[in-house]
Amino acid sequence: MNHQINRNRIQYFLLILFIIAIGLFSRTKFIPSIIYPYLGDYLYCLMFYVLFGVLFPKKEPISIALLSIGLCFFIEILQLYKADWILAIRSYRLGGLILGHGFLWSDLLSYTLGGITGFVLELFCMKKG
Repeated sequence: MNHQINRNRIQYFLLILFIIAIGLFSRTKFIPSIIYPYLGDYLYCLMFYVLFGVLFPKKEPISIALLSIGLCFFIEILQLYKADWILAIRSYRLGGLILGHGFLWSDLLSYTLGGITGFVLELFCMKKG
């Protein structure tokens, strides 16, 4: 299954900025409590999908999906590591946003759904374009 795609880096970069904006908004009181714990992680993996699409424009969508989900899983598992140096990084707002603070099994599901969404949307857009 060869689904190579020519990704428009400018469009993907703008999409990354849009996803980051939605992700930051997802941490406000305006998000319903039922999706609040999951939306940020879902968008986090979706953002990595788009970012890896920019960085590796010739990679197949399935490879990009696996890479983005794998990185998010790695970061989530890394949250179990409590060395002083990484806790110091997490104590800063940006460090906490990137590395997270505590391992949750539900985050793994959110990441998986985010990566799958990127994959499906990209395949859908490929067929349209």
